[in-house]
Amino acid sequence: MKIAIGSDHAGFELKEKIKEFLSKKGYEYDDLGAEEMDPDDDYPEYGKKVGEAVASGKYDRGIAICGTGMGISISANKVPGVRATTCYTTEMAKMAREHNDSNVLALGGRIKTEEPVSKIVEVWLDTPFSNGERHKRRIEQIKEIERSKKRGVD
Repeated sequence: MKIAIGSDHAGFELKEKIKEFLSKKGYEYDDLGAEEMDPDDDYPEYGKKVGEAVASGKYDRGIAICGTGMGISISANKVPGVRATTCYTTEMAKMAREHNDSNVLALGGRIKTEEPVSKIVEVWLDTPFSNGERHKRRIEQIKEIERSKKRGVD
């Protein structure tokens, strides 16, 4: 599995910790920035970068980090084909994968979680999409929304 990871300035420290975790677990990843804690590094840029990397098919999954995980999730979700989910617990991570086939995990560098973030990442990476009929149907409905927007249909 190949992972794209990116963050703004507020997620930079957490991104570096997650990169260490991914390396220890043997995951292949590319860091799409930010390269330092520069307050001018804004989350929309990195949400877009991670989203486009995953949507292109070059990466299987993406991890995007900002202060809360919410802004970068919104940005990543503007890219067609991205299903970014902000997860603060392992249960959220598990459900995001099983039910929503989440392909981008959004995290908050300023958010304190009761569970270690590495465990949330691990559950999200290790959980397969359930492929149940109702879940596939719902993913297809999301894809249809994207297709209708491309065609200009409201």
